[in-house]
Amino acid sequence: MGRVRRTNAQVQGGREATRIAATLGEDLERTRLRRRLTQRALGERVGLSQGRVSDLERGEGATALLDTWIALGLALDRPIAVSFSRDIEPDEPRDAGHLRAQELVLHLARRSGRRADFELPSRPTDPGRVIDVVLRDDASRAIVVVEIWNRLDDLGAAVRSTSRTQVEADGLAIIAAGDGSPCRVASCWLLVDTAANRRLVARYPEIFMARFGGSSMGWVRCLAGGAVPPQDPGMAWIDTRAGRIVPVRHRRTSILPQAD
Repeated sequence: MGRVRRTNAQVQGGREATRIAATLGEDLERTRLRRRLTQRALGERVGLSQGRVSDLERGEGATALLDTWIALGLALDRPIAVSFSRDIEPDEPRDAGHLRAQELVLHLARRSGRRADFELPSRPTDPGRVIDVVLRDDASRAIVVVEIWNRLDDLGAAVRSTSRTQVEADGLAIIAAGDGSPCRVASCWLLVDTAANRRLVARYPEIFMARFGGSSMGWVRCLAGGAVPPQDPGMAWIDTRAGRIVPVRHRRTSILPQAD
């Protein structure tokens, strides 16, 4: 009978097993010595011969059973942890939902002839502080700051973050203006259209209207159709599945107890 040829995965698996066994063997020996145990004493704890423990410490443990390594770890008070690594080829990145919303805003900006930037640092000295999407509206001499929220776990913190971003965006407006007068900074929140976000908006309409008093329809026309950005900050829904931005319609409801 002919020799069965090993698959590429088997070959790579054998090499990786040898490498891991060598690493485990070195760690096994160091730990055993710190515990002041002989190979024979450790072997007695787990039912192995002194010679087999020696083999494992030399890196010859690629074919050792998993329960052998687990027993050794427990005997040395260093339980072994085994798991698969992160997927080498994930179907989608972790922030896929956010990326889809940004992709839609960028697509609409290009369609309306605007320049747009993605994940633009609002403070050059701190690359961790970025703006989701920044649009440049040369016709109205405006810089449009668009922040997208998949979920608002802390509404107050999100609003404070936006306030800081608007202040920092003033520097971007000066740079965009060149030698002319600074562009104005306009800002808009886009809330991903989810049940959780809708409940939050319905729960606190006065807060949202106080902070984002700009016309939601005006912002939809601005972002989806290229109209002039409203003067006041506003907000709208973004539905990535339908590929559209729609206005927020508030309903004023009181959450305060009624007087008798």
